[in-house]
Amino acid sequence: MRSSLRRCPKCGRYSMKEKCLDCSDDTVTAHPPRYSPDDRYGKYRRESIIEEYGENGKLHNDRI
Repeated sequence: MRSSLRRCPKCGRYSMKEKCLDCSDDTVTAHPPRYSPDDRYGKYRRESIIEEYGENGKLHNDRI
């Protein structure tokens, strides 16, 4: 069963609506994507995260 719980990224309010009731911004699903061990694109996603945030998880100075 799929959950219909959604969260507003702007104000952080949880709702079941497509639009936030407080700020009228679009809501997104509140749950992380399902994990699959057969993820064909996981390697590329991890490489892009390291490229953007570096090995220690911080932004590079040239991107600030």
